[in-house]
Amino acid sequence: MTTFKKTLLALAAALPVLAISLPSQAAISPYMEKALIDVCKAAKSNSLIKLNNTTQGYNLKNKTVALKLMCNGEDVISFAESYGADKTAARLQKSLGKVSITDVVAISKVKVTF
Repeated sequence: MTTFKKTLLALAAALPVLAISLPSQAAISPYMEKALIDVCKAAKSNSLIKLNNTTQGYNLKNKTVALKLMCNGEDVISFAESYGADKTAARLQKSLGKVSITDVVAISKVKVTF
């Protein structure tokens, strides 16, 4: 084997190890970071007008914010509730809609004897 092939083989073997060892969080742009921080601050403020203006200003939907945004390690609804912002927490909760769980597996039992 030539030196080039050995080097290429070593790089190919080391690439998956290097990819796993890199940080899992991708760097976000400063604009997006500011947008998310502003939405967290608006949720904490307990002002529905401020929350609506902030989310609309950054072209975000309340449902997307409620499902995907984390503020200081908590989801945005729990974050708002922890600061006593019940109005904004209720608005974000309402944006999720109603959830119902139907157990379709246990409709009928099958008895097996062997």
